Amino acid sequence: MRKERIYLCLAHMSGKEMNFIQEAFDTNWVVPMGPNVNGFEKDLECFVNKRLGNSWLDKKVVGLSSGTAAVHLALLACGVGPGDEVIVQSFTFCASSHPITYLGATPVFVDSERESWNMDPALLEEAIKDRVEKTGKKPKAIIPVALYGMPYQIDRIMEIADRYGIPVIEDAAEGLGSRFDGQVLGSFGRYGVLSFNGNKMITTSGGGALICDDEVAKNEILFYATQARESYPYYQHEHIGYNYRMSNVCAGIGRGQMTVIDDHINHHKHVQELYCELLNEVDGITMHCNPSERYDSNFWLCTATLDPHLRIKGQENAYRKVITGAVGGAAGVTHTASTATTDCQPNDNVEALRVALDAANIEARPLWKPMHRQPVYKNSPAYVNGVSESLFAVGICLPAGPYVTDDDVRYIVDAIKDSLA
Repeated sequence: MRKERIYLCLAHMSGKEMNFIQEAFDTNWVVPMGPNVNGFEKDLECFVNKRLGNSWLDKKVVGLSSGTAAVHLALLACGVGPGDEVIVQSFTFCASSHPITYLGATPVFVDSERESWNMDPALLEEAIKDRVEKTGKKPKAIIPVALYGMPYQIDRIMEIADRYGIPVIEDAAEGLGSRFDGQVLGSFGRYGVLSFNGNKMITTSGGGALICDDEVAKNEILFYATQARESYPYYQHEHIGYNYRMSNVCAGIGRGQMTVIDDHINHHKHVQELYCELLNEVDGITMHCNPSERYDSNFWLCTATLDPHLRIKGQENAYRKVITGAVGGAAGVTHTASTATTDCQPNDNVEALRVALDAANIEARPLWKPMHRQPVYKNSPAYVNGVSESLFAVGICLPAGPYVTDDDVRYIVDAIKDSLA
């Protein structure tokens, strides 16, 4: 039995972070703003604006307390409010859709296409037309998501969005450094969301950022992120603001992480290639890869699908016990489920493989459960084609973080092979 556990994805410290953190303490900048925040934003702007080739963009970046805060403020800046609708990818984590409800608006879920697993442009246009016909007004924004780092068909999504005059908020929280046609995700739409949670490509321990079109848009986001304080010698509030600014200490971690971001991205891509090589001849297991040369995923997580007919040892015992905590969650025990099963869950072989890998000290997870199948969104409009549900039924996430070595990947693949009945 392996003693140390292999986690799905944990960011790796470079050793340079402590210099920036110590500077924050030495200068007493232990607050939600400061020199490290400014420096981190500049580092991110350099990273985001550099295209492959010789051309540069001129996007601006605001450091925030989380990726979820970035989604919230982007929606606010797009004018989203009570009674509005926002189109959002269904195949995603809840942080893409929950902020819509914070503002009293309604998420309209759009299913995925099979190549990238991300928002289906044909369904997107169908949804726009139908919402206009049913409500008499256009959705206020469109949120595609870079699922597990894989780029979405941003060229088609932007063409449709521009034609209907709807702003695009790119949720690139999982896609830092992923590119489409050589351009960094998050830099195509009006706003782009980044996350620096502890399990992302780089981390600030907790944090996020919003990519903005220009300085004017950045200043508006900064205003709302710092409690919407007006320029008086006392606290004057004419708008509702939020305490969403990134801390100077967290930003110091981020500045150190920016020195190794390319190494992290390259490592994730290397791990993906090794999985593909070692699992290539395993019948019934297929890795999800870049659909074409236009796509350049960071492979934040390496994902695979299992043939429904694949047999895993112990499969007959899948979903027999109620789980008392959140699988893969860092927040500890959540509400204990009332039953072991739901009406939309991965196949028994996916759950059996997750359990087998867990017994081998390997963390693995199912894919995101589509938002349109979440109980909390049962009354939200949804435009579906069955793709995300079918992938959720057969998909699994494998470890890919900077701590995952080549030997770890071989151990994981051997554990997968050993689990086959």
